[in-house]
Amino acid sequence: MAEDPVANPKLSGVRAGRLIGEKLERCIYCSGTQISREGKRHKKLETIQLWYCRTCDRVFTPQRAKGKRYPLKVILESLIYYYRGETRERTAEYIKGRFGITVPSRTLSAWLAEYRDLTPYARSRDAHRAQFRPNRIIRSVRLHHQQVYEYRIHQAKLESLLHAPKHEHLLPLEAFPWYMAASCPNGLFQADARASQGKTAYDLDAVQILANRNHACRVAELVLQTVTNNKRRHDEIQRFMLATDSVTVAVEVPIYLTTDELAEFKGLPGFNIPLESNVTLTGHIDFLQIRNGAIHIVDYKPGAKSEKPIPQLMTYALALSRRTGLRLFHFVCSWFDQDHYYQFSRCMSCTNADRRPMARSPPAYVPIHSARA
Repeated sequence: MAEDPVANPKLSGVRAGRLIGEKLERCIYCSGTQISREGKRHKKLETIQLWYCRTCDRVFTPQRAKGKRYPLKVILESLIYYYRGETRERTAEYIKGRFGITVPSRTLSAWLAEYRDLTPYARSRDAHRAQFRPNRIIRSVRLHHQQVYEYRIHQAKLESLLHAPKHEHLLPLEAFPWYMAASCPNGLFQADARASQGKTAYDLDAVQILANRNHACRVAELVLQTVTNNKRRHDEIQRFMLATDSVTVAVEVPIYLTTDELAEFKGLPGFNIPLESNVTLTGHIDFLQIRNGAIHIVDYKPGAKSEKPIPQLMTYALALSRRTGLRLFHFVCSWFDQDHYYQFSRCMSCTNADRRPMARSPPAYVPIHSARA
């Protein structure tokens, strides 16, 4: 019989708290949905739910990371805190205070080495740490837009990426995230006209949708092993990627496109936009990335293989183009889950119009200077 954590104070910390893998939708091996709970596995620092799949006749846990003495959640939170610019000592203090678990410095060093391939921000951490204080490197704003959104901006990555020679043509983007953090028109986001609800069919004959499995998929697979509530999936992946990858500059970015702006797009020669709306369209971009000379609009979609959020991503691209004055040619749209990543870089069925500048200049945003050390 498993030892009662209440009777043993040494086990009362993590084990008496949440149950790892309590909710699961499908088998991690065959993706079958005929699964049922099959007891629990009690480890020193956590309790993990066991599952049985009737399709492939396997007993499994949601965690694919095996042989870990420490809970995977503790490991990932340590990485997030460290890559915000904290020292190993401060990271250990944070983990001790939050989880009641002592993590030796050598153990943290081992985690940093083990997950180096999934944390490319390691290459920039020291340089950014010299310019930004750990508690200021990520700007966070809570937005109440029918539901609560945690809008976050990684100040160091946004500045360094946009000022790199291969991204200087994207500099018009720089002021927009800060403007939305300080002066977001929240009233527009209280309506029900969400870009994600659009079902308009775009002509994609001239658009090539590429499919692969990349870094974002591998990160999602790792992070999702620690998620016990499906409602937390987006936020947990966003927090990890914003802190540890080298290209994500913001998450949950609020965006909007007015009816007049939509009409302007539709009036431009060469544009074929089968989108109709008599109210302002709004939405939140899951991940805003800067890489390979383009701005990437990325959306996390569980079950990505069966999803085609083309209208949603198209609306985001149109809105961000209008807000920044950048041409649609500079935007790449994609969606992903832990198994698949889909991407398209031609936002329209038009071939030349997306290279042209906007009909008129975007609003003049006043940059908000980042707080440095």
